[in-house]
Amino acid sequence: MVTTIQVQDTTLLLLKKLKEETKAASYDETITKIAIARTHKESFAGYLAPYLGKKSLKVMLKGLKKMRRESDRF
Repeated sequence: MVTTIQVQDTTLLLLKKLKEETKAASYDETITKIAIARTHKESFAGYLAPYLGKKSLKVMLKGLKKMRRESDRF
């Protein structure tokens, strides 16, 4: 599912710069990388652990992306 969001011109410029800096393939990937980097690993893992068990972050993200592709409500 693709969602369109509205952002200010300055926000778009910042997002473009961050996309280049993080070498992300898309704005979605850029936002995900920033969110993960800003989230404390313990609290992030602690939050998702009951749902996903002990898996690496990469495996967790892969599962979430699959759920998103299969559902129109993620």
